[in-house]
Parts: sequence; C-alpha cells; structure tokens
Amino acid sequence: MSDEATVRAHAPLSVDEIETTEQIPIPSDPLARVIGQEKAVEIARIAAYQHRHLLLVGPPGIGKSMTAQALALHLERPSTEVRVVHNPENPERPSVELLRREEVLVEREAARTTEGELIAPTEAPASVTERLGYRCPRCSFYSLPSDRYCPSCGNSKQMVPGGPGSGNPFRDLVGGILELTVSPGGNPQETVRTTRLKNGVEEVVAYERAGDRIRVLDQRALERRRLKQRESPHKVLVKLDRNCFVLATGASETELLGDVRHDPYGGQPPLGTLPFERVIPGAIHESHEGVLFVDELPHLGGLQRFILTAMQEKRFPISGRNPQSGGAAVRLDNVPCDFILVAACNIQDIHQILAPLRSRIGGGGYEVLLETAMPDTEHNRVRFAQFVAQEIASDGRIRPASREAIEELLGESRRRAERIDGRRHSLTLRLREMGGLLRTAGDIATIGGSPIIEGAHVREARDRARSIEEQIRAVYGSLQTGMQKDVTEAQRQQMGHYYWNEHRDPSEFPGGYG
Repeated sequence: MSDEATVRAHAPLSVDEIETTEQIPIPSDPLARVIGQEKAVEIARIAAYQHRHLLLVGPPGIGKSMTAQALALHLERPSTEVRVVHNPENPERPSVELLRREEVLVEREAARTTEGELIAPTEAPASVTERLGYRCPRCSFYSLPSDRYCPSCGNSKQMVPGGPGSGNPFRDLVGGILELTVSPGGNPQETVRTTRLKNGVEEVVAYERAGDRIRVLDQRALERRRLKQRESPHKVLVKLDRNCFVLATGASETELLGDVRHDPYGGQPPLGTLPFERVIPGAIHESHEGVLFVDELPHLGGLQRFILTAMQEKRFPISGRNPQSGGAAVRLDNVPCDFILVAACNIQDIHQILAPLRSRIGGGGYEVLLETAMPDTEHNRVRFAQFVAQEIASDGRIRPASREAIEELLGESRRRAERIDGRRHSLTLRLREMGGLLRTAGDIATIGGSPIIEGAHVREARDRARSIEEQIRAVYGSLQTGMQKDVTEAQRQQMGHYYWNEHRDPSEFPGGYG
C-alpha cells in the first residue's frame, strides 16, 4: 500500500471524529500536503516526471512555494558532478568536466586509498615524532605540534644545533648563540620520509601530521598520490550530492548567473589564485538536473532574458561581471544548466513576464492558475484539519489543536472566503494568513499553560491578529485620519500644502487638517 493510501486509510472521515490534531496523519509525500490545489498538484507530478516547466499564478500564501519544493522532491537524484579544470596553456579559459555518478564514486574510493593509516604519536619512531613536533627531544614528553614549547619541561621542542642530544661538546659555548638564530619554538616538519622493513623488504614510508595523530603512507599510497597529483588541477563547481531545489527569488545578476572573483595579486601563484579556483556558479548552474524556483518572476526584470537563454541552450557561460575586476578576463564556457523552471507571480504582474519566456514555458510546460478557495465539503474540512496538523508539526513550538479550535478556524476560513473572494459555502485557501492566526492562538495557549489549543484561544487570536490597517480603522476611523493625527509638525511641513489638499476628504475631516 502506498504512503498516500495508508494516510487515507487512517485519516478521519469527518471533523467530528477528531479529538485533537495528534490523531491526524501527515503524508510523507510533500505533494499530498498541498491543500485544495488538486489541479496544480496533478500537473506538478507530470512536470516532475516529464521534466516540464511550470508557471504558477495566484495571490501570496496559497501554496506556490510549497508546490515547487514538493515537485523538486519527486525528481531523481542528480547523476553528474560539474567541475572546472585548470587550462595551463590559457589559464583565463578553464574548461568544464562532467563526471557521472559512477565515476565520482570510483574516484572517491581511490582517494580513500591515498589517505593512509592513522596512528597515535607514541606508535611512530621517536626520531619521526620529534621532527614532526609531537615529542620533546629533551624530556620525551608528547604534545601537539602546535605547542611550540614543551608543556612538561618548558623548553623549545625544536632540535637545534648544539642542543641536548646533538653530541656537540661545545654546546655550552655556542648552543645558546645558535638557539637564538632559530625562531622561538622552531617550525616542525609537516612530513617526514624514511624507510622501513615490511615482510623483509625495505620500502619508503611517509609520516604526516594529522591533528593529534600521525598519518602513515606506505609506498603504494605514495604512488597513488603521485598519480593523482599529475592530474590537471580542478575544482568542483556543482557537487554530485546537492539540493535539487534552488531558490532564486530576487537574485542579483551575480547570484543568478555566476561570477569570477577578483584577485588583487594577478591570479598567478605563489601569491595569486589561479582563475579556475575563482569561478563561482550561479543559481542556474546549481539547479542543473533540479528545480530553479523564482517567486515573483517579474521582479527579475531584464534578467529574465538570461533565464530564457539558459532554458533554450541548457548551458550558460560564467564570466566576471565587474569590468574593473581581474575576473572580467576569465570565461568558462559550456557550463550545463538543464533545470526545470518553476516560476510564480501574482495575477496583476503577468504582463511583466517577458513574452518569449512565457512562450518558452507554455511550449515546454504548463501555466496554472491556483485556487483561492475550495468547496465547503466534509472531505475538504478534513483536509483543512490536516493543514492545521501540518502547521503545528512544522512550527514545533505550539500545542495540538482541539476539535473546537479546528471548527473555529473553519468558521474564520468561511468568512474570509466570502469576504475576500466572494465565494459562499467555501473555505479559503489563503492558508498563510490562516497559519498566522493558528500560531497566534498557539502562542496564547502556550503562554497560558494550556495543553491544547482551544476555541477560546482562536477567538482571542482573531482579535490580536488583525492587520495594521484594521487596527488603524478601529482607533482612528480611517487610514487617512490616522495619518493626519500621527504625523509630527516637521512631517506636516515636509509633506507640504499640496499633499494635504490632494488627499483631503472633507466628509472625514469637517474641522480641516490644521
């Protein structure tokens, strides 16, 4: 039995069967958690399966973002990793390398074989631990290499010419002078190479510092490391294990399209950083094989045309965006960006979407007008109760709701559906506002020490959760009156004569504005 079928089998058939929201099962399928948008959910499933674009239109708070996130969770995991590879012949033109999942996993396994074996410093030869900075050459006390002076005897852990154990008979005469020429505490080596006998055969072995332990690399591990170092230097641009949902709402040009960081040292070692290491992917690249979600799409303005180009070509170059930066000379071509665009906007902003982009979405996907209300049926009332349970679970700080509280919320939902959308015998789907009302009621119940949210808490929350415009009307009678009474004398003068004459309403201000 599927998860959705299991939830349906255990879900209550009516609100009357519910004692508290703890009885209501929450589906693990994120699309099944979207309430009242059956048409949008069906199309989102198709879009995920067929890799189609999606434009969701409707007012704020009715589930556009939730639908986009749920769609992303229905996609298969990314199958490729994107890398940028150094080009020694022309560093300003690095290249792109795509690795399949199998290749990445094989490479990771090979990298683990070069990591060697970790041992305690006491298990390594004494001469090695002294040169690495773990063992004091004077008192044989072990400590971290970062301790430049021995915590036991207080002497420098660096072996200096003429120091103890050096065999120098003139140590008392010249040792102090030579010790002054060494930096305080000395600089222990990062790596020590030596030989050892293994199965009667002498082999090269390397010891490296690894925090409070020592890494031992045998001859085979050293050979694998040499082979790896011969490969062209590269940087992972888009990881294999990545989030399939990328939010690009209100993104800047750099955030959306990527960039190349500036290097004040000219981009050449030893001080500078090579160009390939300074390449930064944009949201369109990070969403490769996933979902690029842009809420309020028209607010991107002219950047919409770049999204259109990326959708058409399924690849987009990364270059420096600042013409005065050293990164402006760097360009990385053919960076893949094969994403599903899920865009959202309000009805009044549809005309601000670029016509070619609308055409591309319509030609390779779907445009969906989301519902603002659903019929007031028993099935939908149970679905609304599921929404209440989901909000309580996601918040994590408020108590379960009783049946009475659910019925109070249903009553408010009916009132809002009729008042805002003119839909009688319906329940509003402007669920963000209903979620805010529920949280206010939950806060009242929590502060009051109640184990559950009662109907009285919802009724009290209804008064507290009024919008600022409603509060102003209750106190001043109208928004204009509130503005007139609230401003200071300095603000009046700044607004000027024309403002007050243009906004004057004689019926509301019989005594004038003065």
